[in-house]
Amino acid sequence: MRHAETWTEEEFVGLDWYGRDLSGETYRRCVFREVDLTESLSTGAQFESCVFANCRLNASTHTASAFVTCEFRRTSLFTATLTGCKLTGSIFVECKLRPISVTGGQWRGVVMRGVELAGQDLTGVPLQDADLSEADLRRACLRGCDLSGATLRNANLHEADLRGANLAGVDLGAARLRSTKLDLAGAVVLAEAHGAVVD
Repeated sequence: MRHAETWTEEEFVGLDWYGRDLSGETYRRCVFREVDLTESLSTGAQFESCVFANCRLNASTHTASAFVTCEFRRTSLFTATLTGCKLTGSIFVECKLRPISVTGGQWRGVVMRGVELAGQDLTGVPLQDADLSEADLRRACLRGCDLSGATLRNANLHEADLRGANLAGVDLGAARLRSTKLDLAGAVVLAEAHGAVVD
């Protein structure tokens, strides 16, 4: 049986962790700098308040793992797969997130200002209170997403699909819309954002 380890306030620099199995491991307030985690995998791993700077998580696979209040800077998650993962309160700065496969999980309060997610399928991803300001979400599928309380200031939603999304508390009027797909509830939110009274 694999022994799960725990690290606290450690710094990992310039390591080759290609294909490493991180399942069950716990990292608290650790710093990963220029670490190659390409094709790494994890099930039930815990990363709490960690920093990933100039790292590569390309083609990595994570299931039911948690990256809570973590900071990702200039890190690539090209073709990464995250299934049922918790990323509550994490921050992404100058990261490569496209293409990425996300299924379920919890992405509440993530900060993804200016990220490029054009054409991404984010169906049903919980993004409550997320900051998606300036994000490129052209042609993205956000069907069934919980976007309640999310910030979409200057987000590019051209041809994006928002049908079935929870848009409570969202200022759609601050986003850039063109040929954006909305259901009736979304259309009401948009109308109200422009000052209409929907009776």
